[in-house]
Amino acid sequence: MRKNIRVTKSQSHKVTSKDRKNLLWFFIFILVSWCPGVLVSNCYSKEITILYTGETHAMLYPCHCPKEPDGGIARRVTLVKELRKKYPHLLLLDSGAFFAGGLMDEYTQNTELDKARTQVSLKAMALMQYDAANIGDDEFNFGRNFLEENTVNSKVAFLSLNVKSEKFLPYIIKEIDGIKIAIMGVAPLSAIPKAGGLKFIEPKIAVKNTVAELKKKSVNLIVLLSRLGESDDLALIEEVKGIDILISGHSRNKEDISSRVGSTLILKASWQGRRLGKLSLTLGENNKIINYKAEELRLSNKISDAPEMLSILPACFSDAQCQKKGAVGTCLEPGSKDSHCQFSIPNKITLSIITPKICRACETKAMATYLERQFPGLVISYLYYPGLKADKLIKDFGINALPAYILGKEIEKESNFSNLSKNLEKLGEIYLAKKEFAGFSYFLNRKRIEGKLDLFISLFSKDTPSILEAIKSFHPNLHFLVTTQANTFDAEKGTAEIEESLRSVCVEKYYPRAFWDYISCRAKNINSSWWEDCLGDLNSEKIRACARTNEAEALLKENIALNKELQVMFGPVYLLDNQEIFSTEGVPTENDLKKIFKR
Repeated sequence: MRKNIRVTKSQSHKVTSKDRKNLLWFFIFILVSWCPGVLVSNCYSKEITILYTGETHAMLYPCHCPKEPDGGIARRVTLVKELRKKYPHLLLLDSGAFFAGGLMDEYTQNTELDKARTQVSLKAMALMQYDAANIGDDEFNFGRNFLEENTVNSKVAFLSLNVKSEKFLPYIIKEIDGIKIAIMGVAPLSAIPKAGGLKFIEPKIAVKNTVAELKKKSVNLIVLLSRLGESDDLALIEEVKGIDILISGHSRNKEDISSRVGSTLILKASWQGRRLGKLSLTLGENNKIINYKAEELRLSNKISDAPEMLSILPACFSDAQCQKKGAVGTCLEPGSKDSHCQFSIPNKITLSIITPKICRACETKAMATYLERQFPGLVISYLYYPGLKADKLIKDFGINALPAYILGKEIEKESNFSNLSKNLEKLGEIYLAKKEFAGFSYFLNRKRIEGKLDLFISLFSKDTPSILEAIKSFHPNLHFLVTTQANTFDAEKGTAEIEESLRSVCVEKYYPRAFWDYISCRAKNINSSWWEDCLGDLNSEKIRACARTNEAEALLKENIALNKELQVMFGPVYLLDNQEIFSTEGVPTENDLKKIFKR
C-alpha cells in the first residue's frame, strides 16, 4: 500500500540562482543537441559554396609579377580538386572572357597560337568540371565557327540568354541540398560584329524575361554571369529585380571584390585567373541569403601544379614563359607538345639610377624590376643626389626630376630595344628614360619649403570625402582639377565641376575658416544642387555673386596655376615641401599619410 507523504515547509528545497543556471544550461544542451546550428544562425540554415573566375583571357601560366607572381592553370586545377573534397557540392562558374586574343589579352601573339592557347584553356575548364561559363564578346575573337566547334562537345555548360544559338543554353538549374539555383549568362551587344550573323537580344529584355520565367519554376537563387560592363551591370540590376548574385567581367575597378546593391550581391573576378574567387553563402528559412563571405584564394607557388594538367600544358607559348634570373630565355616550338625553353647568357647593360639621398615619395624598385625583366643582363648601380657623380650627370644631361634612369648605349643591340626606344631619349652615348614613362617624385628645380603640403583633387571623386577627412589635420593647400583652354575653363564633370570650383574659391577668400567644412560637406553631397546648405549661417548670396564674376575666375586661375606648372591632370596628387610629388591608390588613412610625411 502506497504511503502518503506530506512535505512540510522545513522539508522543501528552496530554488537558488545556482539551480536556475544549471537548469538554463540543461535546456541549452538539449536545444543544441537537437539543432547544432542554433547558436550560429537557426535550425534551417544551409551552406552553399560557389567558386568563380572571369577575365582569364586563357592565361595558362603564373604571371611574372614583381609582387605575388600568382596564377597558372595547373595550380588552379590543384586548388579546385582540394576544394571539391571539402565541399563536394560546390558550383564552379566563369563570367566570360576565357578565350585568348582581343584587346585585353596582353599575351596575344598570332591567331594560330592564340587559338591553341584557348583550346588548352577549354580542356582545363572541362578537367576542373566547370558547371557553367558565360559566352561574352571575347569568345567570338576567332569567329562563330571556332567558338561553336570547340564548345559543342564539352561537359561545361556554355550559357547565353541573349545570343540565339542552339549551341548555347540560356540557363541551367542546379539543385543542392534542396536549393534550386538558376545560373544564366549575358553578352554585350558589342560582340555582334564578330558573331557571324547570330542574332542578339537586348540584354535587359532577355534578363527580365528569363527572371520572370525562373520565378515560375520556383528557383531559390538566381545567379547572373555578365560581360556587360560595370555601369551596364548596375543599370540592369536597378531595372530588373530578382537577381541574387551577379558575377561581373569588364570591371577595371577591383578595389572591392564584392559589394551589395539592393538585394543583389555583386562579385568581381580576379584578373587573368591570378586568384580563385570563393563565395560562401548561408541560407536561412525559405532559402533566403542571411549571410555571405566573399574572398579571393591566391594561386601562389605554395600550390603544386596538377600532374594531369601538366600532361596537356605546353612548356611555353612565348618567351614570356621562359624566365630565369640572369639569363635570356627563348621559347622553341611554342604551343606544341615539344615546346621548351632555351637559355643563354645575356649581354651586360649598365643602368645608373640617380635618386635623392632623402626622399619620402621616391620609389625605384618597380621600374628597376621592369627593366630587369626586359634585359636580364642589366647591371644596376645607384647614384645619390647630392653627390659628385650624380651632380655631374644631372648637369651634363639637363635632368630636372628624380629618380632618373640612365641606360648604356649597348642597349641598342638588344632585341627588346625597339619596343622600349620610344620611351627613351638619346643623349650622346647614353639613353635617359623619359619622365612620362619612368615617373618621377622629386623636382630638382623647385625651392624646398619645409612643411608645405599641396593637394590636387576633384570634389566629384567618390574617394574625396574620405581623403579630405584623412588629410585635414595636415592643413594642405587645395587645388581643384580644372584646366584652362582659350580663356575658358574645362573639367572632367563639365559645367557642374567648374561652377562648384568657382563657388569654392569664393568661400576660401571670404570665409577661410569655413572653407574646409564647406568642401568636405560638398564632397559628401556633390550631386545635390543645394550647395547653400553647406554654408550654414554664412551669406550664400555673397558667394553666389562672387562666383558669377571675373573675381571668381581670377581666383580659380590662381588656384590651378600650380596644376598647370606641374602638369597635374588627375588626383589625388600630393606635393610635399614644394619638391616631392606622389599619388595614392585607394583611400589612405591619417596614419598612412603620417608614415609617408614623416618617413
